[in-house]
Amino acid sequence: MTAEGFLEGRRLQMARGVLLQCIMGGYPPARFYGSDDGDLALVPDPAQIHRLPWSKQPRALAICDADELTGESSNLSTRGQLKAVIARYAALGLAPVVATELEFFVFAPNTDPTHPFQPPLGLDGRREDGQSAFSVSSNNGLRPFFSEVYECMAALGLPRDTFMHEMGVSQFEINLLHGDPLLLADQTFLFKHLLKEVALKHGLTVVCMAKPLAHTPGSSMHIHQSIVEIGSGRNVFSDEAGEPTATFRHFIGGQQAGMADFTALFAPNVNSYQRLCHPFASPNNACWSHDNRAAGLRIPASSPVARRVENRLPGADANPYLAIAASLAAGLYGIENQLEPGEAIQGEFEVPDNLSLPCTLHAALERLKRSQLAKELFGKEFIEGYVASKTMELTSFFDEITPWERRVLAAQA
Repeated sequence: MTAEGFLEGRRLQMARGVLLQCIMGGYPPARFYGSDDGDLALVPDPAQIHRLPWSKQPRALAICDADELTGESSNLSTRGQLKAVIARYAALGLAPVVATELEFFVFAPNTDPTHPFQPPLGLDGRREDGQSAFSVSSNNGLRPFFSEVYECMAALGLPRDTFMHEMGVSQFEINLLHGDPLLLADQTFLFKHLLKEVALKHGLTVVCMAKPLAHTPGSSMHIHQSIVEIGSGRNVFSDEAGEPTATFRHFIGGQQAGMADFTALFAPNVNSYQRLCHPFASPNNACWSHDNRAAGLRIPASSPVARRVENRLPGADANPYLAIAASLAAGLYGIENQLEPGEAIQGEFEVPDNLSLPCTLHAALERLKRSQLAKELFGKEFIEGYVASKTMELTSFFDEITPWERRVLAAQA
């Protein structure tokens, strides 16, 4: 839209079906978004209008809510779904607080998708070989890129907590500061967009796939969650003596009750399960533990005021609005129904059958399709439309034969 049209308050409308557009560009049948495929109104959030600092030509980006023309939020909007979950907490006098940890890879341009990704050439003319995890000098070869990333984050008002080199080859992680869930979802979205745009300026490719490299750890989007009282700001996960509360237990119980049904919301792509099938630090389970990274639900070591639950299932490829909404909705379900979690696990453990999660996109979609809990919390229209769109993507994947199949199976009798 032109700046003049935006400043005049001109309304931008978009077909409802666009919210169910699959990643290849197609759409499920119209019955999933209304046979008329009528319009939605895109309503900009005044707090999320940003001049894009990486663009030479003056441009701005506005994050919008997708509302029905009658004024209410569209059930198909993931941002709207998150706002609805936050409102359900507010009705109980509670406010969720979240933080996201986002991992990503920085690669050289990859013009042929049949070839593996490669780390970029650094200023020293060499490619990283995977020995730079947690090194204080590991990103020096990418210093011009990261310098502009930091500058653009500051220009967009994105505060950062820590930035580090992760375990993978040319893999990095940022921790965004904790705060309001909608704000953190917006910031996570903006950061991913910023990364890709700045990378293009520097002749690089940023990849937020869950598992872009074989034999290398994948990229997560861990979600840290706590709940405070509106007004006092007290963390309801800790009592006056600093001990865990019943609300804390019930929140974990709700997370455990919802994780298997919601796996397709946390791990939305075929590639998501490549990350989860190698369980070290990418746990595909609904176990909970005190400071054990093999558990899907980890309680980090902290002071009572910072007691929180870390959901380690979502990958970097997850929709931040939907992943945060699903995780918080499950926790609220546990609070409202006073669900008790299983026993905490420590050390090495075997995952009980009732706490294992779907390990393929097909299995996850089948579980989500049957889930009455998902339909209760997010609405039948959203869940059925989401499953329909993701089923199209899965079908497209199965329409292709992979190099592994040609290499390994062609010679079989």
